Amino acid sequence: MINHISYQKKNDEIECVHYKNWTKAYPPHTHAEHLTLGIVEEGKVCIVMEGASKIYKAGDEFKIPPDVLHEIKPVDEKGYSMLVTCLRVQTKVVQDAGQKATDGLLVELKDSILDQPENLYLIEEMAKDTNISPFHLIRKFKKMYGLTPHQFQIQCKVRKAQKLLEKEKSVCEVTYDAGFCDQSHLDRCFQKIVGLTPKEYKEASASKSDSMS
Repeated sequence: MINHISYQKKNDEIECVHYKNWTKAYPPHTHAEHLTLGIVEEGKVCIVMEGASKIYKAGDEFKIPPDVLHEIKPVDEKGYSMLVTCLRVQTKVVQDAGQKATDGLLVELKDSILDQPENLYLIEEMAKDTNISPFHLIRKFKKMYGLTPHQFQIQCKVRKAQKLLEKEKSVCEVTYDAGFCDQSHLDRCFQKIVGLTPKEYKEASASKSDSMS
């Protein structure tokens, strides 16, 4: 049984990931601005979404909305095979009458991190920009987006590193361009979120653009 993962991507709007006999688990994370659609081909996989877990087996389909905290893990040592498609969508925060204007500032903060995750942006600076205490900022941001500002920033750094690796930049270049302090820091964060080392991801994605052209 060979474990294999492959990527197909034509642009930033759509990406397909094929997992074959995959046994790796993915800790809680989100897909900012992306709707995730998947179908299990073989085996079983457990998806925990906002604290509720469900087991999907061959033939089952699943959908994960943007900015929803979730984790993925194998049910047994046999692993799982599945096809996942990530579609970029426009997200909008719907405010009710009881919500404060600070929610709009949190949206701006999220967009700022998404645009330039490589920038050094301390929680104290974020709190000043949103006019919220650091403690309440962390709590409110996590409630809206499932992750703390720091966790979200690390996730965005990794996503940027993925894009840079797809452009055939070296791992060394990517380390600093994506805002990591050194390569070991990049490796740890990258493996935790992507399930591969930067080098493995670079190899797996080397020809993916051509395969969808």
